[in-house]
Amino acid sequence: MDLSLSFANGTMSGDGNDDVGRFVIKGRYDTASRECYWTKTYIGTHDVFYRGFREGKGIWGTWEISNFSHGGFHIWPRHIDEGEEEAESFAEAEPVDAIAKESLVTVNDSSWRNL
Repeated sequence: MDLSLSFANGTMSGDGNDDVGRFVIKGRYDTASRECYWTKTYIGTHDVFYRGFREGKGIWGTWEISNFSHGGFHIWPRHIDEGEEEAESFAEAEPVDAIAKESLVTVNDSSWRNL
């Protein structure tokens, strides 16, 4: 997955694409509780609701599609100097839950650390 996220004044926004298609992100975060809530909207198709918590290695939590399907996720920023090949080999080394395919992202705005 390729994902760009921005965090400002309690609001999350972003966009990206994955094997399902292009999407936009709209949501909120709370710096005190470190909680995030957002909706990933695949343009012209469906929404995925996310609830996550910031921790030292990114954001982890659960996702749900209209009470139909659900799973877990963990996203973390790719370092600016980290190339595609390095990121892919790092992702391959991690165990992957077949339900939670969204484990590697590109974050262009490093302010997520202020969650």
